Amino acid sequence: MAIADGSGALPSRLEGKYKATIVCWILGLGSLVAWNTMLTIGDYYYSLFPKSYHPSRVLTLVYQPFALGTMALLAYNESKINTRKRNIAGYTLFTASTLMLLVLDLATSGKGGIGSFLGICAIVAVFGISDAHVQGGMVGDLSLMCPEFIQSFLAGLAAAGALTSALRLITKAAFEKASHGLRKGVILFLAISTLLEFLCVLLYAFVFPKLPIVKYYRAKAASEGSKTVSADLAAAGLQTQEADLKQLERLSNKKLFLQNIDYAIDLFLIYVLTLSIFPGFLYENTGEHKLGAWYPLVLIAMYNILDLISRYIPLIECLKLESRKGLMVAVLSRFLFIPAFYFTAKYADQGWMIMLTSVLGLTNGYLTVCVLTVAPKGYKGPEQNALGNFLVVFLLGGIFAGVSLDWLWLIGNGSF
Repeated sequence: MAIADGSGALPSRLEGKYKATIVCWILGLGSLVAWNTMLTIGDYYYSLFPKSYHPSRVLTLVYQPFALGTMALLAYNESKINTRKRNIAGYTLFTASTLMLLVLDLATSGKGGIGSFLGICAIVAVFGISDAHVQGGMVGDLSLMCPEFIQSFLAGLAAAGALTSALRLITKAAFEKASHGLRKGVILFLAISTLLEFLCVLLYAFVFPKLPIVKYYRAKAASEGSKTVSADLAAAGLQTQEADLKQLERLSNKKLFLQNIDYAIDLFLIYVLTLSIFPGFLYENTGEHKLGAWYPLVLIAMYNILDLISRYIPLIECLKLESRKGLMVAVLSRFLFIPAFYFTAKYADQGWMIMLTSVLGLTNGYLTVCVLTVAPKGYKGPEQNALGNFLVVFLLGGIFAGVSLDWLWLIGNGSF
């Protein structure tokens, strides 16, 4: 298979970039729609279980160790792992576990109790394992390709939050006056999420690997020594060509990491800050306001909507932040959100909190896309895949640290 002509341009037959971008967006959506479903139906779990269970905080804390531990293991062995099987396994697990969440609620007739709560925790642990398979696998895979694909995937991640928030508001409004309306809305919500996850299984297994531009980038990666793409090339009907190993000198993982340690720290700090506030603080520490039960849902929705919008800002070249020092300064400046949220929750009204939450989402999405689209540039396929996996490890590490630190908001307010 020809990879490129002498000028380095893509052959004319390698079309499908627009289709691939759309598929990447949907696959990003499926990577987080299950978890965002859990976050968005938090109001249902707060009505189902005692507040002393701290559902939002506990479920997030259960999710993250499984995601981080699995991701670290997969990243360590990334060069030996079949990326196709990894991603299909992840999306399949997401589909099955979201369906099990629905089955558990139907089997218990929407009753609370410690048994039901432990069952939900077990399913959330599977979500974490699925996330590690998919998010690291997809970011590593798309790092081999053009930046537009990874940007679209990251936008899909944010769209999962925006979509689930919109669906939750719609189902809550639609069933608000019905008998057991809150539960009926959640059941419909979980059914839709299950179908979206199943769609991702089909798209990744049968559509994405056969797109011409995807074949091109994977063949290019194989020619550079990547062994992770062979199964995808086989699924697309292509044979893997042996790389000239004498001409390929891949950087060691240690050297690759040291060259990009600032990007890894950026992602860690972005998500430490975000997850120390979202969603636990928004559910439990913002007090009572005129919006009543709708208040946390509105806050979650505004965060998700601005997070989604901000992930398209880097597409405008003049607004994309590529300076390594600039990224670090921007990331560190976000820690001003901590006193801002504290004093807003204590002294300000709901309008200020909604605005502050929106800015939190705006900066989270924008900086995430800037880091993950800038970092893989200048490397060969195997190195790009490895770097993508390393960066996701630090991203998940930041999330885990953030959800742990989120509990500090409860000190002194009698919530323990």
